Amino acid sequence: MLEVKELKKSYGKKEVVKNVSFMIEKGEAFGLLGPNGAGKSTTISMICGLVPYDQGEVLVASQSVKQFPLLVKKKIGVVPQEIALYPTMSARDNLLFWGKMYDLTGAQAKKRVEEVLEIVGLKERGKDRIETFSGGMKRRINIGAALMHEPELLIMDEPTVGIDPQSRNHILETVKALNEKGMTIIYTSHYMEEVEFLCNRVGIMDHGEVIALGTKSELCSRLTGSSFIQIKVENLSDDARKELEKAGDIGRIAFQQEAGIIEVFAPNPQEVVASVITSGVHAGLKIKSVEIKESNLETLFLQLTGRTLRD
Repeated sequence: MLEVKELKKSYGKKEVVKNVSFMIEKGEAFGLLGPNGAGKSTTISMICGLVPYDQGEVLVASQSVKQFPLLVKKKIGVVPQEIALYPTMSARDNLLFWGKMYDLTGAQAKKRVEEVLEIVGLKERGKDRIETFSGGMKRRINIGAALMHEPELLIMDEPTVGIDPQSRNHILETVKALNEKGMTIIYTSHYMEEVEFLCNRVGIMDHGEVIALGTKSELCSRLTGSSFIQIKVENLSDDARKELEKAGDIGRIAFQQEAGIIEVFAPNPQEVVASVITSGVHAGLKIKSVEIKESNLETLFLQLTGRTLRD
């Protein structure tokens, strides 16, 4: 469905996307992850044809984004981070407007509006103006706008930011159902549990590069160990990192500065936990708790980037 080949993009002297390559099969749900500034949004914008790329190629259903931009855009539905709706218009009129942007007219467009309102669970609110909707309801209509032309590829850029749990769950279930019916999904999120729920394959970007790519089980097999040491403290410092590195067979140490959390990755955490605590005390850490936790996709992300997904 999608092939990204050696994609590059620079702004001035700053290279923000560096030789990025990956493929997505038709009907796949693919998670694209990375901390802020990793190059995800620029990559997505190039895939959509919104930003020209300096080098490389993007093929959607074997057609070049650069050579056939309008043809490719008709195959893609985009759900942006920001709400792309007219607040004083009704939900129904918003969907009708966006449908017309994809050449849907007359009875066909009206029929599709009702189908989309049903998909996003807001048929009873179709006549109401968007400005009267909650944040979660606006997000659902935002998704509906991207579905009007029945795209082959749906790209969702953090579609659940700042909404209530009920709306979030509805969106996740809706996306899951669309994928199960055969729609190809690219999903970015700051919530790892969403990616775990929706996506069968994941790409992780950092500093403009794809640093990991594969299924969840393939990626988790790259972990230093099946578990890690989590230390919650009242104070963090660079001196503490240096002391902890002396504790024994340590693979990597990651700090979550605002949360006051240190993650220590080691092949055998149980064997080094005592020396890690001792080293932390010597470094002047005020330790609140120490726990050995099971590794998962979030753990891998932390190991590879040194940051959590929300950083």
